[in-house]
Amino acid sequence: MQYGVVFPQTEIGSDPIVIRDYAQAAEELGYGYLLAYDHVLGANPERPGGWSGPYTHRETFHEVFTLFAYLAGITSRIGLATGVLILPQRQTALVAKQSAQVDVFSGGRLRLGIGIGWNQVEYAALDEDFTNRGKRSEEQIHVLRELWTKPLVTFQGAYHTIPDAGLNSLPVQRPIPIWIGGGADVVLERVAQLGDGWMANTRSEEQARQMVAKLHTYLEAVGRHPEDCGIDVRIPWREEQTPDERAAAITFWRGLGATHLGINTMGAGLASPQAHIDAIRRFAAELS
Repeated sequence: MQYGVVFPQTEIGSDPIVIRDYAQAAEELGYGYLLAYDHVLGANPERPGGWSGPYTHRETFHEVFTLFAYLAGITSRIGLATGVLILPQRQTALVAKQSAQVDVFSGGRLRLGIGIGWNQVEYAALDEDFTNRGKRSEEQIHVLRELWTKPLVTFQGAYHTIPDAGLNSLPVQRPIPIWIGGGADVVLERVAQLGDGWMANTRSEEQARQMVAKLHTYLEAVGRHPEDCGIDVRIPWREEQTPDERAAAITFWRGLGATHLGINTMGAGLASPQAHIDAIRRFAAELS
């Protein structure tokens, strides 16, 4: 199992030196990857109709490709994973270009976690269709892999037209790994059919067991083995939790076949960026 950290998007602030110190600390502590959440815009909760989403315009969200381009230049080993990029609200060819560039600048360290999202306000502001986002994401995955692996692409689909064009530079990884996040049955089927891995989002051990069992069933239905599909899970950091309790969570997920596990300090009530570094340092010591 590879261990990572969840970049504390909403709490890290905007000082590039602080962000550098956090990323370099994670790398020096031996973590295998840094995972960042994605949102482009935050809605105003005082807008007409209100707002019930978990994030608003008051939360900081660094744009993931820009963030990763910066981190690629100040780190040398740690992997960079989106968890998840809201793919259908972005132009596919532009995502292909941006992710290829991050992969080049990082020496092949990008893992592209994608999902379809829930924020209709964000889709509207980005001028993309919220209603067909699931099916459109499936075609987007095909288009991304074509653009990452071929110097020229001619593609005509339901949502994309590429008239004999291509990226330059191509990424180091051809193709960049695509992991799919979400928990609905249709998402798990999509993971089995198209994903290199699943980014789990579960709330209980029983739910996790059921979802992994479904994923295995869907994998078998398309002729894939469970070992062919990684599982990335995040566990929350809680100050009141004991090391033994965290170890039990790791053991549980290892038993379900998880290949990646990230510690998430965001939302744990930590008072400063240094407190986030201290928490991931404590977790690294528990792992050793």
